[in-house]
Amino acid sequence: MQFRQRFSCLIFLATSASISLFGQTSDKIAPDLVFSESSPSPGAPPPPPPTANVIVQTNSSVPGANLGLIQAYTRTVTSRELQQLAQDPNVKYVSRDRSVGANLEYATPAVFGGSSLAAASSPWKGRGIGIAVIDSGVNPHEDLKDGNCGVSRIVYEENFVPGESTTRDLYGHGTHVAGILAGNGLCSDRGLPRTRRFTGVAPQANLINLRVLNAQGSALDSTVIRAIDRAVRLRNTYNIRVINLSLGRGIFESYKNDPLCQAVERAWAAGIVVVVAAGNRGRENTAGNNGYGTIGSPGNDPFVITVGAMRDMSTVGRSDDLMASYSSKGPTTIDRIVKPDLVAPGNAIIAPLAGASTTLARENAKDITTLSYYTRSVSVAWAALSRTDGNGYLKLSGTSMATPMVAGAAALLIEKAGIAGITPDTVKARLMKWAAKTLPASSTFLQNGVSRTIQNDMLTIGAGALDVVAALNNADTAPAGKRALSPQAVYTCQKPGRNCVAITHSPGSVFAGSSVWGNRPVWGGSVLWGDSVLWGDSVVWGDASQKGFSVLWGDSIARGVSVLWGDGGGLFPTSVLDGDR
Repeated sequence: MQFRQRFSCLIFLATSASISLFGQTSDKIAPDLVFSESSPSPGAPPPPPPTANVIVQTNSSVPGANLGLIQAYTRTVTSRELQQLAQDPNVKYVSRDRSVGANLEYATPAVFGGSSLAAASSPWKGRGIGIAVIDSGVNPHEDLKDGNCGVSRIVYEENFVPGESTTRDLYGHGTHVAGILAGNGLCSDRGLPRTRRFTGVAPQANLINLRVLNAQGSALDSTVIRAIDRAVRLRNTYNIRVINLSLGRGIFESYKNDPLCQAVERAWAAGIVVVVAAGNRGRENTAGNNGYGTIGSPGNDPFVITVGAMRDMSTVGRSDDLMASYSSKGPTTIDRIVKPDLVAPGNAIIAPLAGASTTLARENAKDITTLSYYTRSVSVAWAALSRTDGNGYLKLSGTSMATPMVAGAAALLIEKAGIAGITPDTVKARLMKWAAKTLPASSTFLQNGVSRTIQNDMLTIGAGALDVVAALNNADTAPAGKRALSPQAVYTCQKPGRNCVAITHSPGSVFAGSSVWGNRPVWGGSVLWGDSVLWGDSVVWGDASQKGFSVLWGDSIARGVSVLWGDGGGLFPTSVLDGDR
């Protein structure tokens, strides 16, 4: 069944290449902060100066800062006021307050080592672990109740969408994500004879509903940052150990300056595992880049776990698994961080429906799962139940769906560690090391009638496909003081040639020079040749005569210029993707 997805993970912003402040540039000002001055009509009064909504990061705490998590505040500024901020020694960085956007009966067993029995019999269900769902809201679906179908496991709810107060999921995305995370598949049948159940990865976990995306599936950076801040503040109250971010946007500066990245790093430092969608731009080829260099923010941050999407092919076994054509690939623009970190099922996932009136359900009505698919009932009266708020299911595709697979797995590892505890870095390293390295070397798909090849290299599949059982059975820990930082890709040849891309690790990385956590144990021999990355695509090997080479390795990337994001203003077209068939 073809699925058209208006959002599924990301809204990208096309930006201008640099900022001009009265002819001067500043490293403290984001490259997309450009003012367009207009001349007044003859005889008309001069128009008011144009303004921009910005996030100002400071070098120290500022009284009244409304984004205290990252020592920042929001403000509306003119071009002259922006220049003044650039000259203020207490200002660290100024960025635009940017826009952010956004089947289980096979997928869950697939990540449990390809075994339905392993998924059902595992003693680890995420019990007592709080997972913050920062998304479009979570509706009270029956499958999000406890095992007795009486008490909701949504233990806290708050709205952050400006001008709104509801925590309801009007877009229809967050409820679906929550079901993949923690749906128990028990309570929505109303006694009907079930033939299938749609069970999430951590079916006893508690959910913290932090609504940031509006009914159109979009938000601002500052809105998401406030929600992350709330998750950190509520960590001890609700034992929030995982944040799921099935959203993101384009990259405009180094992760070291990006306010979204700074926020997720603060959450990580507070002991919360942050899991982020890679993005759905893997089919992007306008620059001959074959989907490389399309990871979004904050998935470009080396701390977080960034997740790509694969296809479980509607079987619980692994032997036929393939990559999803739309899954974004690394390296990240500007910093060239190796991403994604791993992949998980994200194609044609059946999970709870927020309601037939939500935006995604209306736009994808054909993908509302009929009652006859998972029960023996043929009653017309009962058939309406499949579209009812709180009972039905919807099929969606994207890295947004793969992300909660990994976030749920993180909750299980944390639950098993118990009172002994486990750090976010150990969770990340363990999930990566024990990810399955068995995906085929390549696969093909049709795009506009043209056959294209997906090379399952390090920048496509990361460390491999999520294997929850293998990670749960492992006891390796990250050494004290070491971080599970994703490595950086470095182009090493003066002239194009084979094996011209190497990976380098931060000195503080758990992956640097370790026999336990080194390159081959974590990423596998199929994607590495020594310390060089094995590529199957010439755009990544490097051919300076191709546009794709310039996109990934050219000097223009370092200045934040990329044909992927465009050099004009305004919103990049919303991701409208067909799930792979």
